[in-house]
Amino acid sequence: MAKMLLQGIQIHNDISRFGILKEHTMLGNALINMYAKCGALSKARKILEELRTRNVVSWSSLIAGHAQQKQCRDAFNCFKQMEEEGIAPNDVTFICLLKACASIGAADKGQKIHNEIARHALLGKCTALDNALVDMYAKCGDIKKAERVFEEIPTRDVASWSALISGYTQCGQGENALNCFERMLCEGITPNNVAFLCVLKACGSIGALNKGEQIHDEIIRQKLLGKDPLLGNALVDMYVKCGAFATAHEVLYGLHERDVISWSTLILGHLQQGHDEEALICFKSMQREGFSPDTVTLVLALKACGNIGSIEIGKEIHEEVARRGLLKHDISLGNALVDMYAKCGRLIKARQVLEELPIRDVITWSALISGYADKGHGENALDCFEQMQSEGISPNAVSYLSVLKACGSIGATDRGGKIHEEIRTKGLLRDNVKLGNALVCMYTKCGAITEARKVIEEFSIQDATSWNALIIGYVQKGQGENAVLLFEMMLCKGITPDGKTFACILKACGAMGQYNKGKQIHDEIARRGLLVKDVVLSNVLVDMYAKCGALTKAQEVFDKLPTADVIAWSSLVATYGQEGQFKNALECFEQMLLNGIMPDRVAFSCVLNACSHSGLVDEGQIYFTQMMPDFGITPDSEHFTCMVDLLGRAGQLLRAMSLTRKMPSCDYAAVWSALMGACQKWGDAGIGKWAFDNAICMDKEDAATYVSMFNIYMAAGMHEEAYRIKTILVDNLA
Repeated sequence: MAKMLLQGIQIHNDISRFGILKEHTMLGNALINMYAKCGALSKARKILEELRTRNVVSWSSLIAGHAQQKQCRDAFNCFKQMEEEGIAPNDVTFICLLKACASIGAADKGQKIHNEIARHALLGKCTALDNALVDMYAKCGDIKKAERVFEEIPTRDVASWSALISGYTQCGQGENALNCFERMLCEGITPNNVAFLCVLKACGSIGALNKGEQIHDEIIRQKLLGKDPLLGNALVDMYVKCGAFATAHEVLYGLHERDVISWSTLILGHLQQGHDEEALICFKSMQREGFSPDTVTLVLALKACGNIGSIEIGKEIHEEVARRGLLKHDISLGNALVDMYAKCGRLIKARQVLEELPIRDVITWSALISGYADKGHGENALDCFEQMQSEGISPNAVSYLSVLKACGSIGATDRGGKIHEEIRTKGLLRDNVKLGNALVCMYTKCGAITEARKVIEEFSIQDATSWNALIIGYVQKGQGENAVLLFEMMLCKGITPDGKTFACILKACGAMGQYNKGKQIHDEIARRGLLVKDVVLSNVLVDMYAKCGALTKAQEVFDKLPTADVIAWSSLVATYGQEGQFKNALECFEQMLLNGIMPDRVAFSCVLNACSHSGLVDEGQIYFTQMMPDFGITPDSEHFTCMVDLLGRAGQLLRAMSLTRKMPSCDYAAVWSALMGACQKWGDAGIGKWAFDNAICMDKEDAATYVSMFNIYMAAGMHEEAYRIKTILVDNLA
């Protein structure tokens, strides 16, 4: 385009030397048309104003240029000036104006042009004009008006049908688009390249693979594929959207002329389906074939790198972008680089790239804020958010989503509240459910359940996600009854619970031991057919029944699981232990290992607890020592407590005492309590006093510790020491 413009300017200069331009309207119109098509509208306007005689062609050429640049207002201003000069518009003028309206979806202005066309008695006299009307209404989303205009066209051609087929596809009516194509064939109209492009897009939009294959065959029969690269790209796109990636690859490699668009179409398809590695393989293949990726392709490749953490390929792309100097011209590439580094966890590098960008916008900052929030750096995310605002960049919905997540992760209720007020002031909560849900999640994670509930009550549109967040909040705070009440309220409001809702409410039932309510929920889940689709729900059911002590029911659900996860196995181990079936508990744990399920911290707590209550010292010791070397789990306070309890019950107090010296921290109150309980049982005042001293180092005012030491002395017959401890306790409480 730039080369053509330079050539046009040279010709213009040659003409100017003869001084004939002002008097020669046809020559002036040709120059206006050239400048308009090259996007040099100010030059086109200047020539138009210099012409002594302007006509409809002069103005229509300028209007066409504005339409091409999607400058609808300027196009209409030209139209108004033309009419003021007494120049009557023709069909070309109206076609250009309709294109301008279609480009920005200005249906109201398009309707006015429609009325003008009718006033000038041009309807039905020019098929191209009628087609432009169909196209305008379709692109503006008013498919009904497009249909009405289409039906009134006296002589429909392939362009008429293509406009309507395209309109149906754009309005999400793929089936209607295919029906329209069939009707066109029945009327004896042979599709051209444009019609095929439109119908292939329709096939892709609804996954109509069989129909797409038929159209592919017809394109081959008409020998069109080698003549139009756009058709080849459209076929690749159709197969990709229908999930037929193997065929898409075959089509691409069979094209006589592959281009960057062909490859980008395939890369985008893989990316949209979550095939990030395949997307990068295609990217590399494209480069090996000698194609230089454009900005769109580079952005797609960077997105794939970020999704799978492919930092090395991401760095290579960064080097190519820098080598070609592309960051100076395209902000989307800079944004993609920041996003890629952030998603790969290279937050310092992401920040560095952002700081070096010549231009940064809200998307740039949002990518970095999101990276900090996702990686648990809440304070950094908030700092970035504030810096963005200090640079005069107004946050968008994506920025708010990320910064609210950051607030929730660090419990920043006050800052979250201020951001909430910003969002409310901007009126963003009216139609953005995701933002509302993010606010509920933020307040819930901060423990501000009342505020979270207020947000839900403000929603004009509600979905399961916001209610789930609030239900989780109640469960985490141990308010199971409120969680159940909220669930009932959700149902009353007609909001359909999803798998996550049921999982949350089952956890609440388990925590409260509400077997009957849990059974009702189970029945409802089964009625909706969710157990077949959601394995997680089945595992949560096992956990719920186990926590309610319904071992038989838990085992029954467990036995029907297609895949049991560590939660289900741990629940069974714990329940067998609670029911005194210690042998079954250990067998269950061993079976879990045989099934290839990696135990987590909870699973080890359950099996160690079972060993403790059954007196299986050696087995417990083996499991405990396996945790770090075999499973990469560092024992925590709960595991040490189980082991001290196990050794203490067996009377092995010296081993228990020795084990406590290996703890990463002395601040494990439950460990000292367990050891003191064992000392009371066996009457060992010496180790008991040692445990007591460690316990009061943590909390000198804990009455339970003094009572335990009093009991140890009494059990050991050391009454004088016992009453001394009692005196200290009384003094502390005074």
